[in-house]
Amino acid sequence: MKTAFFVEPGKVEAQDLPKATVKKPTDAVLKIVRACVCGSDLWWYRGLSKREPSPVGHEAIGIVESVGDDVTNVKPGDFVIAPFTHGCGHCAACLAGFDGDCLNRDSDDKEVVGYQGEYLRFKNADWALVKIPGQPSDYTDDQLNDLLTLSDVMATGYHAAKMAEVKAGDTVVVMGDGAVGLCGVIGAKLLGAKRIIAMSRHEDRQKLAKAFGATDIVPERGDEAVERVMALTDGGADAVLECVGMEQSVDTAVKVGRPGAVVGRVGVPQKATMNTNDLFWRNIGLRGGIAAVTTYDRETLLDAVLKGEIHPGKVFTQRFDLDHVQQAYEAMDQRKAIKSLLVISD
Repeated sequence: MKTAFFVEPGKVEAQDLPKATVKKPTDAVLKIVRACVCGSDLWWYRGLSKREPSPVGHEAIGIVESVGDDVTNVKPGDFVIAPFTHGCGHCAACLAGFDGDCLNRDSDDKEVVGYQGEYLRFKNADWALVKIPGQPSDYTDDQLNDLLTLSDVMATGYHAAKMAEVKAGDTVVVMGDGAVGLCGVIGAKLLGAKRIIAMSRHEDRQKLAKAFGATDIVPERGDEAVERVMALTDGGADAVLECVGMEQSVDTAVKVGRPGAVVGRVGVPQKATMNTNDLFWRNIGLRGGIAAVTTYDRETLLDAVLKGEIHPGKVFTQRFDLDHVQQAYEAMDQRKAIKSLLVISD
């Protein structure tokens, strides 16, 4: 099977690898229809985090090709979302709705990465896979893109809003104008936010943020950003979505909330420590982490996409095939694409 493979920082290529197979009774093998590049992939692509040469990708939709003996909820031929979380569905974390922190997840299993390929071995398939009604041919190109976002980026943006405890009538600040931040705007609107302030310096992303529900755009950074938000909100936001992970973004997120606000953090942390004193003196809450993809898809997100209430697939601004996966990464690295789409099969 052809699969995108990380060779070294700055180099990703399509390689021919042995086809994925069922190895455990809880496995399924998927024929991938569409996949994509994630902003978090850029950390190792840029050499900012260490990664051994290996298959890459963790977002896809596809068709079930085969299943293990213990898999009964999906069958060959089913069209499914493949969450990156692989939740088991029965541990304490999954039962609490946090399948992103599944206690039975083996994060070192390299055989279940490689979503940017023709086939994928998916663990815990019986619970974690999310069935999509019908077949890919039943959906438009735009709808397939919307569905693809439910494997990670839309669920992650929504997770930021959930962790920030966004509720009807709230004023919300969204830190980050990448695909996750833009999906955070959608998530905040789904939860009833009345005012959504998107922090963005890029015109194309500002326009998309507005299309998704942002009411205000703040291009400033650092102290200037804090001053602007405070002026706009008369004291700070009710909730803040931190969708970047950089030190400045986290620092600003804490400072733009009103006393008692909650920061929902989903940006992968790029610094090991932070000053929690700023939280203490203003009663700011901080929570978040890995998104609960399967949980959110079943509770809210799949239905919202199928009804046409949200269109997160608009974050895909360039498309590629596997033979041009290097260009897909370059487009995101150089900010020529908000998010790169990989069309694998029909």
